[in-house]
Parts: sequence; C-alpha cells; structure tokens
Amino acid sequence: LSSLFVALFLIILGTGMLKPNISNMVGHLYSKDDSRRDTGFNIFVVGINMGSLIAPLIVGTVGQGVNYHLGFSLAAIGMIFALFAYWYGRLRHFPEIGREPSNPMDAKAKRNFIITLTIVLIVALIGFFLIYQASPANFINNFINVLSIIGIFVPIIYFVMMFTSKKVESDERRKLTAYIPLFLSAIVFWAIEEQSSTIIAVWGESRSNLNPTWFGFTFHIAPSWYQLLNPLFIVLLSPIFVRIWNKLGDRQPSTIVKFGLGLMLTGASYLIMTLPGLLNGTSGRASALWLVLMFAVQMAGELLVSPVGLSVSTKLAPVAFQSQMMAMWFLADSTSQAINAQITPIFKAATEVHFFAITGIIVGIILLIIKKPILKLMGDVR
Repeated sequence: LSSLFVALFLIILGTGMLKPNISNMVGHLYSKDDSRRDTGFNIFVVGINMGSLIAPLIVGTVGQGVNYHLGFSLAAIGMIFALFAYWYGRLRHFPEIGREPSNPMDAKAKRNFIITLTIVLIVALIGFFLIYQASPANFINNFINVLSIIGIFVPIIYFVMMFTSKKVESDERRKLTAYIPLFLSAIVFWAIEEQSSTIIAVWGESRSNLNPTWFGFTFHIAPSWYQLLNPLFIVLLSPIFVRIWNKLGDRQPSTIVKFGLGLMLTGASYLIMTLPGLLNGTSGRASALWLVLMFAVQMAGELLVSPVGLSVSTKLAPVAFQSQMMAMWFLADSTSQAINAQITPIFKAATEVHFFAITGIIVGIILLIIKKPILKLMGDVR
C-alpha cells in the first residue's frame, strides 16, 4: 500500500509539472487571433491519445496476461524514450518557447513560495497521519473523502486568487468571468468522460459479452482493451475535425457553441448506455458494440470540448497567470473526479439505467442559450 501512495505522489508531481506547461507551450505557437489555434490543439490531443491507444494493448495485455510488474516496467521504459524525444525535439525545433516564465518570481516571491510549500507539505503529512489514526480500517474511504473536498475547493481558491490579484487588469477579469461557466461545463464533461476507467470499465467487465462471435469467429476481449476505444476514436475523428475547422476558418462556430454541442454529444453517449438495460434488463450480458457506439459519440463530444477548452484557456488567461490558467483547465478534471469518487458507489445493476440517464445534455442546451452574454464578456476572443 505504501508503494502505491509513493507512486501516485510521484505521478501527481510529474503530471502537474508536465500537462499545464506543455499545453501552454502549444498555445505560444499561435497568436491569440490565429484561426488555426483550435486545430493546433486538436493535433496536440491526437499526440496525447496515440500513447493512450498503445498502452492498453501493450501494458494492459502484459499486465493482465503475464505480470503486473512487467507491465509497469514497460510503462517506465516508454517514459524514458518520451523524455528523450521531448528534450531532443524541443531543442531542435522550438528552443525559445517555454524557456522563460511568463510571470517570473522575484527573490521575495520565491522565498514565500518555499515557505508556503513547506507548510503545505507538513500539514498534509500531519493530516495523512491523523486520518489513519482516526480509523485505520476506514483509512482509504476517509482519505478519498478528504481528497474530494480538496478537489472541489482548490479551483475556488485559484479563481479568488486570480480575481483579487493586482497583476490582473480589468479587461482580464471580465474574460475570467466568462471562463467560469466554461469551467463548470468542463466539470460536467469530465465527470462523464473520466468514468470510462471506473464505471464503464466495470460495465465492460461484468455486463459485456467478452467472448463475442463476429463473422463466424469467436473472439476473446480482455477488459483492459476497452480503454483503447477512447483514444482510438480521438485519433480517427481528429483529422475530420481538423479539416472542418481549417475549411471554415474564421466562420467556424464560437467556443460556446462548440462546448454546448460537445456536452450534448457526451450526454447522448450515456443515453446510448441506457438502451441495453432498457431492452434486455441488467442481469445478463450485452453486446460489446454498445460500448463501441458509446465511445464513438462521446469522443466526438470530447473533440468539441477538450482541445477547444485548452485553446480558450490560453486565450482568456491573464498574462500573469498563463501556466496557472492551464492548471485551472486540468483542475476541472480534478474536480470532476472528486465528484465521481462520491457518486461512483451509486452505480450498480439496480441503478444502471437511471445512472446513465443523468447526462450533460441539459447543461449543453443551457450553455447554448446563454452564449451571447458570455461572448460579450469574452470580448474579442472567439
């Protein structure tokens, strides 16, 4: 158990330093009024999902079929190659991008940061110890509850910090206000999308037919393979969206419209998952093709939310908080998972249909309705 928490802590540190900064670097490749910006992030998302596509086939198959230690080792080896590719590619193609921080700390700010970080780490360690001492038998559940609370309150603290900062201009505060409903909508989207590795994974293992017969041949499906459907459809659909946005240019839909349509598609994907239960009940096994259709629709929605969200986060970011704004976008995912940690236990055979019926369609429709005032707050950002 201790090695699991150490591994998760290192993953959290690495992801926290990698994702917001590399996304910010992609944003620096385009000017804020460049119509190719959303397309650039679409291509970036394809690169991310190529790794997600390969991982279930290699790591998942080896981990389940041979040895989990070997599966984790393969992931570590892949990360070493990725680090070299990043180091070599950045120096050769984009040596200047990302070299200097957009809002560098002076000596006083660095000292305050180190003091604050030290205090936070000490408080976290003490809290970790107290949670365990309070109830060793319920430690995991109590720890998850604490993390859920933190996941919900940290974005609020960040928004307050940016809104009250003297480094943020009045025009930038207006754009931050426009970002709030997009942020809340992103939480709804990620709450559904991230369930692919929890609820959908459980459904795939317990409710889908893992030995289907197609075209006269019987196949065996390893449950971990379902995780490749997400990146597979991202890779397949991204060129279509890239072509559409490039063809439309300045005539492409606004960010608000893309968000709304993306949420509606994401909600529709969960309505699809109500059909197996409605048609045949929830006690037997259903065709794996339901998951294929669900992921196809949901990933079309993701391509209208995720790359666009990355793009608009760089557009609406105050100059002094460019990297932090990217962190805010990923905090929407964090908050959604904090919510998921509380609602996932509700999912079971008796609640399957009702659970899937709770979707983001209504939020998407509301977002389309209120798009005009949000667009007004965004100013020249589209």
